[in-house]
This record gives sequence, structure tokens and C-alpha cells, in this order.
Amino acid sequence: MRRRREAVASPAGRSQLSLPDDVVYLFRQGTLYRAYDHLGAHLEDGGCRFAVWAPHASHVAVTGDFNHWDPGAAPMRRGEGGLWTTRVTDVVAGQTYKFAIWTEEGDFVEKADPFAVATEVPPKSASVVWPLDYDWGDGEWMTTRGDRHRLDAPMSIYEVHAGSWRKVAVDESLSYRDLADPLVAYVTDMGFTHVEFLPLTEHPYYPSWGYQATSYFAPTARYGTPQDLMYLVDRLHDAGVGVILDWVPSHFATDGHGLAWFDGAPLYEHPDWRRGWHPDWNSAVFDYGRPEVRSFLISSAAFWLDRYHIDGIRVDAVASMLYLDYSRGEGEWLPNEYGGKEHLEAIEFLRDLNRATYGTHPGTFTVAEESTAWPNVSHPTDEGGLGFGHKWDMGWMHDTLDYFTKDPVHRRYHQSQLTFRGLYALSEHFILPLSHDEVVHGKGSLLAKMSGDRWQQFANLRALFGYMYATTGNKLVFMGSELGQWPEWSVDGEIDWDCLADPLHEGMQRWIRDLNHAYRSNPALHVADSDPLGFAWTSIDDAAASVVAFERWDPATGDVVVCVAHFTPAVRDGYRIGVPRGGAWRVLLDSDDERYGGSGRSSQAEVTADAEQAHGRSHSVSLDLPPLGVLYLAPG
Repeated sequence: MRRRREAVASPAGRSQLSLPDDVVYLFRQGTLYRAYDHLGAHLEDGGCRFAVWAPHASHVAVTGDFNHWDPGAAPMRRGEGGLWTTRVTDVVAGQTYKFAIWTEEGDFVEKADPFAVATEVPPKSASVVWPLDYDWGDGEWMTTRGDRHRLDAPMSIYEVHAGSWRKVAVDESLSYRDLADPLVAYVTDMGFTHVEFLPLTEHPYYPSWGYQATSYFAPTARYGTPQDLMYLVDRLHDAGVGVILDWVPSHFATDGHGLAWFDGAPLYEHPDWRRGWHPDWNSAVFDYGRPEVRSFLISSAAFWLDRYHIDGIRVDAVASMLYLDYSRGEGEWLPNEYGGKEHLEAIEFLRDLNRATYGTHPGTFTVAEESTAWPNVSHPTDEGGLGFGHKWDMGWMHDTLDYFTKDPVHRRYHQSQLTFRGLYALSEHFILPLSHDEVVHGKGSLLAKMSGDRWQQFANLRALFGYMYATTGNKLVFMGSELGQWPEWSVDGEIDWDCLADPLHEGMQRWIRDLNHAYRSNPALHVADSDPLGFAWTSIDDAAASVVAFERWDPATGDVVVCVAHFTPAVRDGYRIGVPRGGAWRVLLDSDDERYGGSGRSSQAEVTADAEQAHGRSHSVSLDLPPLGVLYLAPG
């Protein structure tokens, strides 16, 4: 709440600490990528050192439970660039604080610390003085993760909202620490290589899922302490599972204690509403051209990689950053200096972010959620790219889900929704996302989207996953979808674990488990995702039968897996598919197997390729294609 109050003079004899000149210089240049080491609250012998950026303020003080929230007890000294500092004695871990700020107009506001590493549990909003000591046990993971994150390594991501994966009670989520054992056991059993958490940065409004943040260095206190989160990451690493954090530099919440109008004027946000406000989310947009804001944001990303050993940063809503007219009508956006719609400052920020991440944290990676045809998102900056390691393939997701919602009788007219991706599949390092965004806000669960009767819906969903895991690109599955749960996701509930009592749901879970293990154990399915030698269409033109077939190759060894996908409920006996060599071919996976809830109609364990030409291959096999089924074949 903003109110007027008289500023209080600094008492004589108080110890003041200025930030080092080089720190101030780099911060103001936008290149202080460990700003969290200098700003915020830092415990030291006998007290705590505080620093905050508030260039528009006329006076700043630290107020907290250590001084009875008296804004006159701990005034700060203004330094160069509006960086205020002080040291307060007798401060201990766990005490709460805010910055008391008098604006140039004489108004008084209380703000949480932008660099706080811990917060009170919302709806309380104070920052918490907290040490980040932790005895990490993931040394082996940290030294080998670079190899695990090579572009030719398998990556199968389980996307998780920490508060709704499993509940202790209807209104009580598991803590970070209590989440560790069951999540680690489940993810390793299911064969996922990584867990991606929806944003864990502190956010006042729980139903925002973390995408409306007020703290960029503090994990939400809803699930425990910073060390509790470190324990969760440590346990995942110990089990060989990587951790990705969803991170939101595209916009921020405007709650009164947060970053908005921090010192009585636009500071973190752009001062022009046409660039500083986002209509989609009713939230503020960062001023990417301001060097201090770049230092703040890049330091935030570095903080999670550094202090929490996070392996990857998934950057949310990149498209909204790249285009000045994103979701804005005429007169609602401000062109760049050349009259265009490209957000030049945001583009340079993203490049700086990726250069800093890959330059200072080897073995980590970044991912862009980018929904347009912006070129070279996942290409190096020195080649004109944005510098991300991976990009979500939103086009694949939209086309494929739309195809599977259609009645099979009409799919013959939409074969291109499956094959169009071949025109651009090698243009980026893609992740195929079946994410939380597709199972909320009335969109229904993945299972509910599928066409047909109940059995056909399950068969369609198994076929969707089978097709996804066979084609090029890393994989991402949102929690609950691997069970084929009927209800769409609700942040207030938990996964429908009870559905596993139904054999069809249990079969779906088994199918995803087997897909993950097959994907990881067959290099042909992942080593050449971005290599033109790693993929070849076998058949794309049998739209009448709604059949597609393709080969996945390991160019180094010549190993191959053939995928045949049939998307109608008919049974097609004796369907001939060309294969690259003769002899025995074994069925690696069959989505119609009775173990997964299928009909068991094809029941082929092995077929023999003869010298009959088909699809441009010298040999071919005769297959009994199951209804709404996907087969993986490998040379026997």
C-alpha cells in the first residue's frame, strides 16, 4: 500500500557498505551475471548485508521483524546508479524483511526484495533472510551431465506441477522433500530422462501455476525451504534424472509488493504501456533495453543453474518477447527504431542470456517455447541464431492433436497434418510437447480429445504416443497424460491415480513406460534427430488407408527402426511395407498388444522380408496392421 511518510535521516555511527566499483559498473552495463552475490540480503558474521536497486527513490531503509518494522531503524546509503546498501547487526536466518522506499514525490511504499532467496508463504509477502548452504551429493551427475545433454542423447521429459502431482490431503500438497522419494521412484520406473517443473519461483496467485511471478530468486515457500528444493534436485540427480525449470522472463505480476513501479516509477518494466504491459496476461513486461534489467534477468537464470544445480532452463512465451505486436491491435504497440515489429532489445537479451548460460554453465541447456516460424531459434548466436539449445515444436503439437480429434473416416483428407512437418523437421533442435497447456481451460485431457468410442479413444492415444516417440525430436509428456486420465488437469487436484485400477489406464501407463525404455535403448530412435541421415519416409501417400511409415537410422552403426502407423479402426491384413534389408524383422513394440489394452489382432512377433520391391526398397514385409495401431520393427 502506498502512503506518505517522512524520510528519516541516517543515524550517526551506523556501518554502511558500498558495492565494489566493478560490480556497480557491470550491473549498469547489463553484464553482471551473478548479481545475486551482491544484491539482496547476505548473512555474515554478526549481521546481514543488504543492497537494492532503486534509482528513483529519495530514501530507502530496511524494515523487518529484527527492528520491529520500524522504517527509521535501518536507513540505507545511496550509491552510484541508485544502488542502496547497509549492514544491520543481530539479524538471523528466518527473519522477515522488506525495503521501505520513499519516492521522489514523497510517497512511501514497502517492497519485497527483488533478489530475495526466500519468502513467506503466500498470501504473506515479506522476504526472508535465508542462507543457501547445502551439502550436495550429485558430484558424479554434475561432471557427466554434459554427455547426457548432447543433441544425440535421448531426452524424454516428464512435465510436473509440484503442487498437484500428488496430494497429502485435498488442500495440502507434498513438500519438496516429501515429493522426492515417490517422484524419483516413479520417474525412474517410467523411464523418463528429465523432470521439468512448472515455474517454482514465488508467485502470489496459486492458480497462475507460477507464471505470474513476483520473486525471481526464491522458490515458492508453499512446498518448503530452499534446502528442501535442493534435496529434491539432489535426489533426482542421484537417480540419473535431469531437472528443467520453467522460467518466465516474458512478463511479471503487478502485485503491490513486487517489481511493478518498484521505486515509484517504472523500473523493471518498460515505461511506455505499449511495451510495458501485456494484454494476454494483464501483467507487466520487462524493459529488455535497460542494462540493469538484463543483469537482473540473466542473473536469475544463472542463479538456478548455480545454486540449485538445475540442468535446463525452459523460457516461457518467447514469441511474446520477439514481436512487439504480439496479441496487440492497431495503436497498442510501439514499432522499433526501423519501423518494424521485431523487438530488437528482447532479441539481444535472449542472445545474451544464451551466450551467458552456455559460456558459464557448461553441461546445461536452454529451451524456447516459441510458437512462430522465427528462424534459427536453436542455432548459435554467432550463426545469426537466438542461441537456444532446443525449441518446442508447437506446429507439430497443433497439427497432430487436430488430426487425432478427427473421425478416422475423415483422416484420409488430412494426411498432410502428419507429413507437413517433414518440410521443417531439421530446421531446429525440436522437443515435441504434449504439455500442460493442452489439457486445461476446457480443452479436455488428451484422452478426451481422441475420437471414437471408449476403446478407440485409448487406441488413438496409444497410437499418438507411439507416433510421437518414433519421429524425430525429444519428447515431453505432462503428468497424468501417461495414465490416460479422463479429467483435464486442475491445479487444485492431483493426478487421477485411482484410474489405474482400470486395465485400459494401467495399459496406457505400461505403454508409455515401454516407449521410454525402447526410445532410450535404441540409438536409431534418438542419435540423429537433427541429421538428415537419421530419418527417411517409407510411405506417406496412402491417405486412403491412413497409413504412414518411416525409418529411423543411426548413421554411425547402420542400425534402423521402422515405424508403421495405421490410424483407422479397420484391420489390414497382408499390408506390404518396404524395408531397407532382407531377412528377419522383429516387432519391437505393438501399441495394439493386449498388455496395453489393445485387441492383440496382429500378434506378430517376427516377420521375414523377401525380395519383393515396395516403396523404393529392394525388400518388403507383409504385415497385419492392427486397428489404430503403431508397430516398431527392427532387423532380427
